[in-house]
Amino acid sequence: MPKPRVLVLRAPGTNCDVETAFAFEMAGAEAVKLHVNQLIEQPDLAASFQILCFPGGFSYGDDIAAGRILATQLHTFLTDTLESFRQHDRLVLGICNGFQIMMRLGIFFDNPESAQPATLTWNRQGRFECRWVHLKPETDNCVFLRGIDECYLPTAHAEGRFLFRNEDAESLLTEQHQIVLRYSDADGTTGSDLLPFPSNPNGSQGNVAGICDSTGRIFGLMPHPERHLFATHHPQWTRRDTQPEHGEGLKFFENAVAYFG
Repeated sequence: MPKPRVLVLRAPGTNCDVETAFAFEMAGAEAVKLHVNQLIEQPDLAASFQILCFPGGFSYGDDIAAGRILATQLHTFLTDTLESFRQHDRLVLGICNGFQIMMRLGIFFDNPESAQPATLTWNRQGRFECRWVHLKPETDNCVFLRGIDECYLPTAHAEGRFLFRNEDAESLLTEQHQIVLRYSDADGTTGSDLLPFPSNPNGSQGNVAGICDSTGRIFGLMPHPERHLFATHHPQWTRRDTQPEHGEGLKFFENAVAYFG
């Protein structure tokens, strides 16, 4: 069976492209790291890929706002390319800065040109946070989350606070099963009531850690699954009685590969 091909798009300031490409390859895909300028010069290159991934980092130094410059560049030069991934049976993943980029693009919503129902902004405490968090999938609508009951992943961001524009927006995204991943307590408690810090590391409304589009094929999240591929990545790995075969982040990438199996 041919391996699905993954386009890992990088830009100045991206710093998680190597790890993310490795994660997809570990899951059985063929990953290619491509600079955004190469894709702008040759947009037809995207046609040979089944998965598009925006990895983490600080694209263009996160000047103006996190992900804003790269999102503007993509909107200006590669709208047709992005729309091809949205409209056809292909997958898109955004991790941390990648999620911020996708939110700026409005790629999760049916009408990207209209006012978006939600945004990502500065952490509630106004500073960068780097810590591990417990997560709980909300529905089985998202391709990347299939078979995952809960997980433990690291986060590292300053602008990861998810905010709804209004109460109607929260109801709409919930009804459409687009809120797919929430921060939780160690015992798995989550929900729409705001969890205290550090369970909710940034003050996201509804404890939202990740969302997808209505099809479940386009997914973005603030935590880093590519940073928990091996059991030894776990911060308490030396204290556990038994070690799992893999880290809990690998399943995200395996699900993407399995989608094309």
